[in-house]
Amino acid sequence: MTKTQSSGWGSRVGLVLAMAGNAVGLGNFLRFPAQAIENGGGAFIIPYLVCFLLMGIPLLFVEWSMGRFGGRYGQHSTPFIFDAMGKAPYWKYFGVFGIFTNIAVAAFYCYLESWALSWSYYSVAGTFTGMSQTEVQSFFVNYIELGTSHPVIFWIICLFLNTWILSRGLSGGVEKVAKIGMPLLILFGIVLAITGISLQASPGGAINDGIVGLNYLWSPDFSSIWSFKVWVAAAGQIFFTLSLGMGSIHCYASYLKSKEDIALNAMSAGWMNEFVEVVLGSAIIIPISVGYLGIEGVTNFVSEQGGLGLGFMVLPNLFSDWGTFGIFAGVMWFGLLFFAGITSSLAMGTPVMGFLEDNFKIKQSTGAWIFGGIILLLGIPCVLSQDAFNEYDYWAGTIALVIFAMVEIVLFAWVFGMDKGWKEINTGADIKVPGIFRFIIKYVSPIFLIVVFVGAIPSILENATKATSVYGWTARFLLVGLFVLVAILVYIAKKRQGSNPYPESND
Repeated sequence: MTKTQSSGWGSRVGLVLAMAGNAVGLGNFLRFPAQAIENGGGAFIIPYLVCFLLMGIPLLFVEWSMGRFGGRYGQHSTPFIFDAMGKAPYWKYFGVFGIFTNIAVAAFYCYLESWALSWSYYSVAGTFTGMSQTEVQSFFVNYIELGTSHPVIFWIICLFLNTWILSRGLSGGVEKVAKIGMPLLILFGIVLAITGISLQASPGGAINDGIVGLNYLWSPDFSSIWSFKVWVAAAGQIFFTLSLGMGSIHCYASYLKSKEDIALNAMSAGWMNEFVEVVLGSAIIIPISVGYLGIEGVTNFVSEQGGLGLGFMVLPNLFSDWGTFGIFAGVMWFGLLFFAGITSSLAMGTPVMGFLEDNFKIKQSTGAWIFGGIILLLGIPCVLSQDAFNEYDYWAGTIALVIFAMVEIVLFAWVFGMDKGWKEINTGADIKVPGIFRFIIKYVSPIFLIVVFVGAIPSILENATKATSVYGWTARFLLVGLFVLVAILVYIAKKRQGSNPYPESND
């Protein structure tokens, strides 16, 4: 007999919106436009879409089906989802990445998310009104250097909101936020995108039409396609934007019933994310910034500060010149970023809660507060120093994702077996999954991931040996300690299980 599930989704719409919210994050609006500018403009969409088709969609199918499979045995986190699918005892320790990564990423992501919350407040309060561009930049620098108590206050508020919502469960917390946050995010995005594209040059105002910025972003440099660096950037963006290789998709899917569709759900969530990123993400920050700073000014700013700098240093100054509408624009922009952030960070907490409930009988509400406490402790170095922030981002938010994805697709296609895997993908499917994806999942995606990882090895070695501050070393020590701690908990949990916790896994 399969184990019963203790929680579930209230509706299919809620599930798809929550999955899309998990994928749609700050990177859709801040990271993607900067990546496109730095990697060939319109030509970047070629490697980007190739990576989406050969790696993104296949991994979505794999992660959704692995999650639903694990849910049959009452498992909602990757250590024992992997354990149920693999024959060797070590697979569950590869699954540790699915808990470790969510905790480590949430530790810095929630702090970044709190910036959007605080900038929403500053927009309403008129803090940026009358400030010059230089003054807004100085305000941002002073903020992250803890020149006031506001960063800590808003960070604590943000952590509390995340923890409280998670404590309400999937249908009562996460799903409700997704049903409110995602429609508002898309509404705000459409309004701002129309504003950006329709921006008109005027005396004393914008120096370019908004369409000039859109053309600048998408003007292709086809020579970039032959650069391995561009392909690595495209692959990294797909990982980042779809929240692949983290374990959060597995957890969300594990609360589905065994015959519920995963194929159409996965495609719906994936393509909704692509719409937000490629259509809305490209039509806001760059057209508006080029409209006022010019192409050269934006190019220089992106090379120095990235999309994050444009979003938090440039747009507040520009919105402040728009009068009353500028207040609404600021609230919509930073509100959009906050909704994008919180729907992603909520997904990071659910695997931890599921693991604690499944294996240690800790209620989800209690597990949520445990997760919040861990994020509070791990996040302190990120608040104190950008060095710690960057270490978490690189090791947990980049390298760990690729390693996890390589392992899971080998486990799914070659250990669990493509025959059973393909059947799992198509069970209850509301669409006919093209047969070509069977070949892609088994051969193309693993090779693709291995090539990306091998190509990143020089960068990994460079980052591992480079000097950093005491905060950077603290972050590295905490990351190693976190991984070891989770592995120990997995070991203890396995000891607590019976001799055959997966009675149907050999059927």
